[in-house]
Amino acid sequence: MSIWVCGEVLIDILPTGPVVGGGPANTAKALARLGYDVDFIDGISTDAFGVSARKELSMDNVGLGLCNSSEKPTCTAMVTLDSHGGASYEFLIDGTATFDFDKAWLPDPERLKPSVLHIGTLVTVIEPSASVLYDWAVQVGEFAPIVFDPNIRPSVMGDREKYCQAAEKWVGIASIVKVSDEDIAWLYPDESLDEVARRWISGGVNCVVITRGAQGLIGYTDHGVEEVDGITTEVVDTVGAGDTVGAIIVEGVIKHSVAGLVGHTLNAVLHRAAVAAAITCSRAGAQPPRMHELVMES
Repeated sequence: MSIWVCGEVLIDILPTGPVVGGGPANTAKALARLGYDVDFIDGISTDAFGVSARKELSMDNVGLGLCNSSEKPTCTAMVTLDSHGGASYEFLIDGTATFDFDKAWLPDPERLKPSVLHIGTLVTVIEPSASVLYDWAVQVGEFAPIVFDPNIRPSVMGDREKYCQAAEKWVGIASIVKVSDEDIAWLYPDESLDEVARRWISGGVNCVVITRGAQGLIGYTDHGVEEVDGITTEVVDTVGAGDTVGAIIVEGVIKHSVAGLVGHTLNAVLHRAAVAAAITCSRAGAQPPRMHELVMES
């Protein structure tokens, strides 16, 4: 069985030039660099950007056998960095291979039986792919836990109410939700982090992990709350940091099960995620750590 990571691989147009990006692709890369058997699921173009995406993911041993090859173009994201290295994005989405999901080519979970599904970012809100993926993910959820990362992009969907409805729909089928404090603040300006997390837990989510940048991470479960500090580092940019956290959470599920992510175990996973995210932030672009780097830093 392999880990499934579903979502967009695209090209980030950074001030320094184009690089392969996309939150889910970054998470798949991070998991593969840690030595896990991971299959990425997306449409990948045959254009030059798509060829680059395949090459980079393959170099990190991300499985691409479940991807759909398409002659449609690759989605691109124009990335702007602020003075602190924080990134904002402007996407060219319509008509791309990146968002061309169809039940005819999506993998059969009953036959392949993945160990975990990680899904999120734009594919869970851009229609018609979002509805196709939701129905498929419900089927996957019969065989594997789902880790959902909304990874909010207001520049793509500025309608807060519509975005909330989409996010809540996915939360409803997720075992674990990984979300940033900025995501929650935008989606739910009238609710605190605690209120949102506890509401999701009471609704059936096993674990909610909230990232807070340099302030660290908080994990909520029925058993209580675990909090870890951020790791001090010289930030080059924050691209891929949250996606790296998602990979460490998936690793935690593989090692300890969803039910096992409580108490000291959850705290240790959150600390490992903070260390991994700090390493990613110390590099340009989404370059998550390899296993030996995490061992050295732990």
